[in-house]
Amino acid sequence: MSPQIGRAAFSIAIFIVIMGCMLLPSLERDSAEFVVTVLSIGIGLVMILLVAVLARLGRH
Repeated sequence: MSPQIGRAAFSIAIFIVIMGCMLLPSLERDSAEFVVTVLSIGIGLVMILLVAVLARLGRH
């Protein structure tokens, strides 16, 4: 994976997680927005993990 692509993907994933975490306290727990925000945070975290693994494999 190209370092620029990895850096861009990592930045996007961090943005998704931070924005979701900032939005989460203002949402009601039984709303659809809460569920979508939690799923977004989860997808962002999986994306961070995937980029980290691919970057690690690309170094060898």
